[in-house]
Amino acid sequence: MRIQGGVFSVLALTLAAASTVLPRLDARVELFVAAVMIILLGVPHGALDTIFARQLYRVRTIQGWAGFAVLYGAPAAAVVALWLAAPTLFLLGFLLISAAHFSGDPADGTHGLSRLLYGGAVIVLPTLLHAGEVGRLFGLLAGSEAAAHLMPWLGGLAWPWLAGLLASTLVEARRFWQTALEMLAVAAVATAAPPLVAFTLFFCGMHSARHILRTVAYATPLAPRLLLTSSLLPMALVLAASAVGWFGLRSTPMDGRLVQLVFVGLAALTVPHMALIERVRLSGWRRPALP
Repeated sequence: MRIQGGVFSVLALTLAAASTVLPRLDARVELFVAAVMIILLGVPHGALDTIFARQLYRVRTIQGWAGFAVLYGAPAAAVVALWLAAPTLFLLGFLLISAAHFSGDPADGTHGLSRLLYGGAVIVLPTLLHAGEVGRLFGLLAGSEAAAHLMPWLGGLAWPWLAGLLASTLVEARRFWQTALEMLAVAAVATAAPPLVAFTLFFCGMHSARHILRTVAYATPLAPRLLLTSSLLPMALVLAASAVGWFGLRSTPMDGRLVQLVFVGLAALTVPHMALIERVRLSGWRRPALP
């Protein structure tokens, strides 16, 4: 994880610096590339949830896996229903659970307040320089009314959040320099880079990559073949659901269609994903003894 964290930090700081001098990509190209990367490089870390079901709850039989699928799918469907019925509440909930989930990325021993500021950085800090773009993305995702309700709050939090994160970075540097570097890199890329680009790098290069490394360590001594095959069916189901969602949103303009497909899907998957793995994270990623 030290190598992964170092690579991410270099990429994030480089992207932050480049974003101040290089021209932007076309907005639609940027959105399409981000969507593809999130689906192909970010979502697969959740496909490994079957490993936790197997080792935490001893799911082994066809009946057991069928029950697990129902328990996993029900809250995901409820999130989609919430998006349709109460988009402002959906957006607020999505931002809060995302910040809480991302706060699990830093290494053990990181202070709780530092985790909180880190977890919310990629959500709050883009409003410092890119408030209009963040509002547009929120509008595409949950409607202009939802965006109008939440943007003033995020904008008001942005400068205090950045100051708190930088102060926490100095505190963490006295204990573990790499955690401080990762926090600084997240602050830089979330502030300077285009919001969707910053989120994509963070989600794929930090959150997903770190989760996969921790899952592999947690699953040892399972055979590598089992790790791979355990993720194939869930990933296939996610791609199939994405295809259904794409067809269901066919009347939505292309930009909104991509944003809704990706981020409503992420929100729907994050709820059962967190319910399953938070127990593991809070235990310090210690695995139970295999039967």
